[in-house]
Formats: sequence, C-alpha cells, structure tokens
Amino acid sequence: TKAVGKIVEVLGDNMGTGMAVDIALRTHEIPYIWPQAVEQQVAGLKEEVPEEAKAGRVDLRDLPLVTIDGEDARDFDDAVYCEKKRGGGWRLWVAIADVSYYVRPPTPLDREARNRGTSVYFPSQVIPMLPEVLSNGLCSLNPQVDRLCMVCEMTVSSKGRLTGYKFYEAVMSSHARLTYTKVWHILQGDQDLREQYAPLVKHLEELHNLYKVLDKAREERGGISFESEEAKFIFNAERRIERIEQTQRNDAHKLIEECMILANISAARFVEKAKEPALFRIHDKPSTEAITSFRSVLAELGLELPGGNKPEPRDYAELLESVADRPDAEMLQTMLLRSMKQAIYDPENRGHFGLALQSYAHFTSPIRRYPDLTLHRAIKYLLAKEQGHQGNTTETGGYHYSMEEMLQLGQHCSMAERRADEATRDVADWLKCDFMLDQVGNVFKGVISSVTGFGFFVRLDDLFIDGLVHVSSLDNDYYRF
Repeated sequence: TKAVGKIVEVLGDNMGTGMAVDIALRTHEIPYIWPQAVEQQVAGLKEEVPEEAKAGRVDLRDLPLVTIDGEDARDFDDAVYCEKKRGGGWRLWVAIADVSYYVRPPTPLDREARNRGTSVYFPSQVIPMLPEVLSNGLCSLNPQVDRLCMVCEMTVSSKGRLTGYKFYEAVMSSHARLTYTKVWHILQGDQDLREQYAPLVKHLEELHNLYKVLDKAREERGGISFESEEAKFIFNAERRIERIEQTQRNDAHKLIEECMILANISAARFVEKAKEPALFRIHDKPSTEAITSFRSVLAELGLELPGGNKPEPRDYAELLESVADRPDAEMLQTMLLRSMKQAIYDPENRGHFGLALQSYAHFTSPIRRYPDLTLHRAIKYLLAKEQGHQGNTTETGGYHYSMEEMLQLGQHCSMAERRADEATRDVADWLKCDFMLDQVGNVFKGVISSVTGFGFFVRLDDLFIDGLVHVSSLDNDYYRF
C-alpha cells in the first residue's frame, strides 16, 4: 500500500531565510500566530505606563540605570547600576522589566505566553513570547521613558561574595541604551564615547571592577567559563547569507552576564528560603557513561580530566584552562559541552553543576522566558505576604503557584526551550546549505570535528560550518574506526 498525502501549504520555491523559518515553525510546531483573544486584550494598551501603576513603588528614576545589549536588540529586559561602598565592596542594582504587572493568569495573554514558553530568536527574525506592544514597548526598558521594574538590590564584598540582597517593585527611567561594543570602547579609553557618556563613565568603570572580582570568585568556586565562538550571518537584500562572521565576546558581555547571574542567585535563594514553589534552573552532574567516553577521547590526545569517578565543576574548569592555547581548544570545549547534561527547569532544586552553585533560577529575562515571569510572580507574592497580605494573588501581579502547577510548568518550559533550540539550529543549517551551494568546487581548510562508523565530520575554519565526508566518498584505502 502506498502512503497518500495532500499538499496543505506551499511555502515558496527559493530557500531564503523567510522560508527556512516557515519550515522550522511548522516542523517543530512552534506557535507563531496570536490568537484573536490576545489581539483584543492588548489592543487597549497605551504606550505610556499609567500613572496609577507607579503609585506605591520605589522611585528610581534618578538612579543612572542603563541597559547594555547587542546592536540588534529591541526587547530590553534588564538595566544595571553599580557604585562603590564606603567600607569597600559594591552596591549593585539590577532592574528587570516588570512583565508580571501586565501579564496575569488566567488571561488569554498569559495562556499564550505560557504556551510559547520562550521567544525564538532566528538569524533574521524573532517569534516573541509576548506581543510587540509589550516586548518592544510597554515592558521594554527603553531609554528616557518611565518603566515599571522589579529590582534586585545587592551588596557584594571586595572578594566578590554576595553579602546581601533585597527585592522590591520600582519605577525607573533608563539613562542610556548602550551596546556591548560601546561599553567595551569606553572601558578601553575611547575619548569621543567617554565624552558623549561622561556622567556614566564612572559607574561603568565600577561595573567593570565589580566584574573582575566576580569573575575571580567564579574561578575560585570552580564554575566553568565557556569561551564560545559563534557565527553571525550577514544577509544581503534577498535575505540570503552574504558572509559569515565570528562574533566576539568582550568584557562588556561578561560583565552583564555576571550581574545577571548574581541577581538570579539572589532570586533563587529568596524563594528557596521562603519554601515557595518556584522553578529552579537545574544543571545535573554528567552521567558516568558520558564522563568515561569523554575521558577516552582525552586520553587519545594525551589529556586527562581529574576528579576520579566524580569530577567536580572545578576539574572541568581546570581542563579548559589547560587547553586554552591549543589549536583544537574550540573542539575540545564542544566535546566537553556534549558530555554535559542539558539544563532544565524543575521545582525540585538540585543545583547548577556548570556554574558550581547550590541554588540558581532564571529571574532576569521575563520578556522572553516564561520561567522568569513565574519567578517574578512568586517573589511579588512573598513580598506582599511579608506585609501581611493574604490570598494567592496580589494587586501588582504576584501569584502563588502550587507545587503541582510548578512541576507541570517545569516540564513544559524545558520542552519549549528545546523546541526553540532545535528550530533555530535547523534554520541555521538550512541557511548554511544555501550559502554553500554557491561554493561548490571551492577548496576550504577545516578540521575533523568528529568520527563515526559511516564517515567523519569536518568543520570549516572561519565559516563554522560542519559537513559529513561519507565513507563511500573516500578513496580506496584501509580505514579503521
């Protein structure tokens, strides 16, 4: 019997980025059309924050908070400000968009945000978790406008230890929309930029000083730092790849990353201490099989992973440091990553192996990640409870989840994250294939990135493209695998 199918939709006849995305959305069943009920719900939203929403909040509009993101970013979740404390150490403010004020269960908007679980970032477009009026407008911490935020205000010792934190709801106005590149140039001494942003330079330098201490503290506790090389696609007018560039991570990226990690740790500790059901970001220890197989590859290269049967994060960190200057460092790091388990969301806290932390949660990106939004709700509920409030919901969007709800949410959000990762990988692969069509016959340099029974994979230098050399295409010779 023959299988019978019918064509339900024709997507086009030329593999531009738009079509690659269309295919991925359908293949991975990613929701991308806003239900009518959501459209109706957001239709009434204004561009400005209503005055009544600002009442009863801490007023941080004069605090020089700034956002630091990539050039292409349009949804600004987080703003930071740092100052030196008199007795040594720092005070750090991390202000996060107050999405939970606008998105509340059980509205259609919340149902759809939960359904999507995460924004999906394709090379040339975004499928947002929230409608753009919120993600790029009312929630986004755009410069020089009043915005509602959830603040984590922390104190850090001169040795990089988190010595205190408090959470509160506030109103803020971002003093500048900075980019990683600009901040890096300012820190490098770029005179023009230092003049343009003169009132902020001192704060940025304090942020950098704080970062250096936090980075050292991470190293001392044995957290693993990955230096990943990522490809950035540069598109032409037809939305096909013109060239592929390597993205560089500088200290400005890392500085924001460390500030976010600190706020995430604070949020995890806060809900854990109160025994409030919440989603933790869990990264389990690698399995014994994965460790054994990784070690056998290392042995072939004359390398070893210390730590016996139960290597600690510090053992992996030391290995990465020892191979940093080797030509195959990037490949070794990829293999190390593959030997690790994937991080998931779960209300049962088991710690975060890669960061070498006992408690970790996602708090800093509620515009694009649903778990962060649920954590904001739990924190607001706890803050109101401290003030003697009763009931499972609060006036500003706090919400008390049951453990049962959290277990389901943990599974759903972990699935949505995997789904987004697979879809973006698919699109990148489609686009790379399309790009390589014009390169047939050209010779490239590359390294063998992995070997299987049916052939080996080669990664092309500078292009970050992997391709299979099938065993059937190898010249007649004797090969042993």
